Amino acid sequence: MSEIKNIGLITSGGDAPGMNAAIRAVVRTALYYNIEVTGIMRGYEGMINGEFFPMNRKSVSNIIQRGGTILKTARSEEFKTKEGRQKAFDQLQKHKVDSLVAIGGDGTFTGAKIFIKEFGMPILGLPGTIDNDLIGTDFTIGYDTAINTVVDAVDKIRDTAESHDRLFIVEVMGRDSGLIALRSGIGVGAEAIMIPESKTDINALFKRLEKGRKDKASKILIVAEGDDAGGAFEVAEKVKEKFPKYDTRVSILGHIQRGGSPTCMDRVLASRLGVAAVESLMEGRKGEMIGVCNGKIHFTPFKNAIKHISEVNPSLLKIVEILSL
Repeated sequence: MSEIKNIGLITSGGDAPGMNAAIRAVVRTALYYNIEVTGIMRGYEGMINGEFFPMNRKSVSNIIQRGGTILKTARSEEFKTKEGRQKAFDQLQKHKVDSLVAIGGDGTFTGAKIFIKEFGMPILGLPGTIDNDLIGTDFTIGYDTAINTVVDAVDKIRDTAESHDRLFIVEVMGRDSGLIALRSGIGVGAEAIMIPESKTDINALFKRLEKGRKDKASKILIVAEGDDAGGAFEVAEKVKEKFPKYDTRVSILGHIQRGGSPTCMDRVLASRLGVAAVESLMEGRKGEMIGVCNGKIHFTPFKNAIKHISEVNPSLLKIVEILSL
């Protein structure tokens, strides 16, 4: 067993619903094992600037249901420099922090990987990103909430689409990953889904719209923001040109996908990972992201976890085609 006395805790990169549940789990598990926890505000930037404070049970009371992160988050250009990382390490030593749990995505884990190499500090990561694009876990913290937010929004959009016989093109988050678009698109019964991992054939889209039932009162297309067709407005222009008879509208869901109270799935996932993080540090593990694969806790080295998922399950794309008739 490793002698861990004071765990530093950060959230970094984009916020994700469920981060607070993970914070709560880390703090309460550490206290259960008589380990101190030091909260660090605003990620690596706050680490450099010395924004440290002791955390206790009261620090994390009544936060499991809250979106965002009570520790705040920020990007840090200074941490990308050796001088910045040295400042961060000096601050950790000053506050007697001997290990870290970092909740975030690939940028967070890339920084942690370099920090371990330079200073040898035990660091474990928890996958907190709505994109679900990290290797080593079936689901990331925040993904389930994000896709449920999309489904709820598109269900409302379909109400007005049906009332006016409209075609709605809905753009969701996913600059590099189409997993939000793919799963939520199936959930809302979209006619087509356009994602970065699959090259968009605009003519095939036109054929699908032509083949679709003529008596359909509404049509929904889901576009990930990073799709090679150029996003919702560009797709809409092409559709209007090809099908001027359609009453075509665009809706950009934007940052509402990041917010809101986390789903039960995200709360449970975050809680499991938070407990595992503390116990794994005690066992001497470091340099790994902790995820859940096939229902079991799974460890992935940072160097592997930060590789983006470049392929999606082709059977899910086939489902969209079959069910859009």
